[in-house]
Amino acid sequence: MCGRYTLAAPVNELVEQFDIDEYPSSITTSYNIAPTQEVAAVIAEDEKRKLEMLRWGLVPAWADDPSIGNRMINARSETVAEKPSFRKAFKDRRCLVLSDGFYEWRRTPDGKQPYYIHMKDGSPFAFAGLWESWRDAQEIRSCTIITTEANELVGDIHNRMPVILAPEDYSLWLDPDFKEREGLTSLLRPYPNDAMEAYPVSRRVNSPSNNAPDCIERVA
Repeated sequence: MCGRYTLAAPVNELVEQFDIDEYPSSITTSYNIAPTQEVAAVIAEDEKRKLEMLRWGLVPAWADDPSIGNRMINARSETVAEKPSFRKAFKDRRCLVLSDGFYEWRRTPDGKQPYYIHMKDGSPFAFAGLWESWRDAQEIRSCTIITTEANELVGDIHNRMPVILAPEDYSLWLDPDFKEREGLTSLLRPYPNDAMEAYPVSRRVNSPSNNAPDCIERVA
């Protein structure tokens, strides 16, 4: 499961790294992004890459109540192509959910210990995501993050991790005209550990109300 992550990179850095055509002037820095919050994602629409703020927790177009999204923050790579909640978005509406680090919790005799996991060079990266548009009195654009089995680094902490896409796969993942199931599922693999780092952080991150740089500071 991926239930918390960070994004502190400025918009201009994201625009350059992810080749974005349309974007807001700024986005809110967050060191403790939690489900149901608005998150930065890149979608392909009108032949452009657009940076939008989507609600984290996918609301399928057929849903009667948008609160269903509270249970749809993650989609498992092994079943995402078949599950009714995700299969339409998997086919037609894929996105890049932008991040520069995420948290996972290791079970210890003293309780769950949070760890911060990020690229060694500190660079932003993209989770494989899906997005949907739900309409009633208003439109809600929402997203989910796909997870897969953990690589060796993360596996020492937790058995699952978010799918981090390789930069060379961004275009294919975003292409709404590419619908080959095997080609898409082949991208949903654990990211190589050699580029990543993990270390323990304060249990302050357990509460979404704590959202400051000290959330990612290493603790003994």
